[in-house]
Amino acid sequence: MECNEKKTLSRISLVISVLPLLVFIPVLLEVTLPEGVSTVWAAVNAACAVAGLILSVLCVRSKESRSLVNIASAVISVFWCLLMAGRFQAFT
Repeated sequence: MECNEKKTLSRISLVISVLPLLVFIPVLLEVTLPEGVSTVWAAVNAACAVAGLILSVLCVRSKESRSLVNIASAVISVFWCLLMAGRFQAFT
């Protein structure tokens, strides 16, 4: 990949990694979501966490493309995935 493509991919992975923070908007506004919307919202958050993790790992994998943005994206995505795994473990 070219340098510009790697920079774009790293920015996209950071944005996707931060998207699950949108879950706090209804909480801050004290809005209760209907059950179907809540389920879709949770699925999108899970997909964003996994996609962010995959993209950030692809960016961090090669030494020449490692940067602070890529590492931050990977850390944020790992945090979300661990949080989801812990939540899943609590249900079983």
